[in-house]
Amino acid sequence: MQSASAAPVRRTVKYTLLQKLVMGYSALALFIMAALIFSAGGLYSLNRTARDIATNHLPAINSLTGLRNSLIAQEGYVGKYAIFRSSEYRDLFLQREKDFLAKLALLEKTGEGADVAGLKQLYTAYRTDAEKFFAGGGKGKSEQLAVKMFAALEEIYAARQRDLQERLETANRQERLSLIMTMGFSLTGLFLAIFIAIGFTYRTFSAVRKLRQATRRIAEGNFDYTPQLPSGDELGALADDFSRMAGRLKELEQMSLDASPLTRLPGNIAIERVIEKRLQEGVRFALCYADLDNFKSFTDTYGYVKGSELIRLTGEIIYEAVKANGDKDDFVGHIGGDDFVMVLSAENVVPVCEAVIKAFDAEVVRHYSPEDLERGGIEGPDRYGVMRFFPVMTVSIAVIINEAGEQSTSVELARTAAEIKDYAKEKPGSNYLISHRRKQPR
Repeated sequence: MQSASAAPVRRTVKYTLLQKLVMGYSALALFIMAALIFSAGGLYSLNRTARDIATNHLPAINSLTGLRNSLIAQEGYVGKYAIFRSSEYRDLFLQREKDFLAKLALLEKTGEGADVAGLKQLYTAYRTDAEKFFAGGGKGKSEQLAVKMFAALEEIYAARQRDLQERLETANRQERLSLIMTMGFSLTGLFLAIFIAIGFTYRTFSAVRKLRQATRRIAEGNFDYTPQLPSGDELGALADDFSRMAGRLKELEQMSLDASPLTRLPGNIAIERVIEKRLQEGVRFALCYADLDNFKSFTDTYGYVKGSELIRLTGEIIYEAVKANGDKDDFVGHIGGDDFVMVLSAENVVPVCEAVIKAFDAEVVRHYSPEDLERGGIEGPDRYGVMRFFPVMTVSIAVIINEAGEQSTSVELARTAAEIKDYAKEKPGSNYLISHRRKQPR
C-alpha cells in the first residue's frame, strides 16, 4: 500500500529588481490609463449631451414657442377676416400656415414622432376648417381645435422641458462620476508612485548601508559577518556574494598565513585541504612530491642565501610549469625546505613533470661555479662527516595516481609518495616516477 503523499512544497516566487520596478510602474500606468479613459469618457458623454441639447432639445423648444406664436397669429387673422372680410388677412393666414408647417416639421425631426402626431392631426383639421371659412362658409370648429392645439403644445413643451432637465441632470451625474473616478485613479496612481519610490529607495539605501557595513567588517578581518538582506533579487544575490567572498577571503588569509615566506606558495594546511577535497569529491587525480637531490651539499658549499634563492626559483619553475601545462584547478604547494607538492589532473602529470625537469636542469647549472660544473659536482662531507662527491643538483618527482573512488587519506598518500620518492632519488639525474593506487576490494 502506498503511503500518503507528502504535502506540496510551497515555492516562494522571487522577482528581480527590474521585474519589481516593471510590475510597480505597470500598475501605475494602469491607474493612469484608467483615469485618462474615465476622463475621456466623461468628456465624450458631456459633449454628446451638449450636442444633443443643441441639435434637438433647444431647436424643439424654440419650435414649440414659434408654433404657439404662429397659431396665435393665425387665430387673429381668422378673427379679423370674420370682421373685415379682407383677402389680405387670408394671405397673411396662409403665410403663417407655411411657417407653422415648417416649424412643425422641424419639431418632428428633433424628437419623438408620437407626441407630434396628435398635434399634426389637429392642425390638419384646423386648416380644413379655416379653408372652408375663407371659402365663404362658417367658422365651424376652428376655435375648439385651436384650444386643443394650444393644450397639445403646452403638453409637448412640458414634456420636452422635463426631458431636457433629465438630460442635464444625467450630464451632471456623469460629470461628477467622471470627476470622482478620474481623481480616484489619479490619486491612487500618485500614492502608488510615491509608495514605489519610497519603498525602492528605502530598500536600495538600506541594502547599500548594510553592504557598506559588511565591507567595513570584512576589511577589519571579521570574515564571518553576514549582511542580513532578504534573498530574491539582485541585492540579496549581492549579499550572498559578499558572504561567499568573505569565506573565500578567510580561506585565502589562512593560506597566506600558512604560505611559505620564501616562495609565497601555500603551505601544509592548504595542501592537506586540497588533497582532502579531491578525495571527498571521489575524482581521479595525481599527487606529485618534488624534492631536490644534493641540496644540502649545495648550501654547505655556496651558502644559505644561494640555497634560498634556488628554492625560490624552483617554486617559480614548478608554478609556471603547472600554469602552462595543467588545468586551472591544479595546485602547487611548498611543504618547506626543498620539498614541493603538486595536485594535478592525472592527464597532466607527464607534461608538467617533463616541463619541471627541463626548466630546472637548465636553471640549476647557472648556480654552480665553472670548476664544479667541469667536475660534474661538489666534493664535500656528507651528514656523517665523510668526504664524498655530490653530483650537480637534480629534481626527483614521486607521482601517486589516486583512482576515482579510492578510499585513501592525505596522510596515506603522503607516506606512499615519500616511499616512491626514495626510489626516484636512487636513479641518476632528474626524473619522475609514477605509481597507480588501485581501489581495494571491500
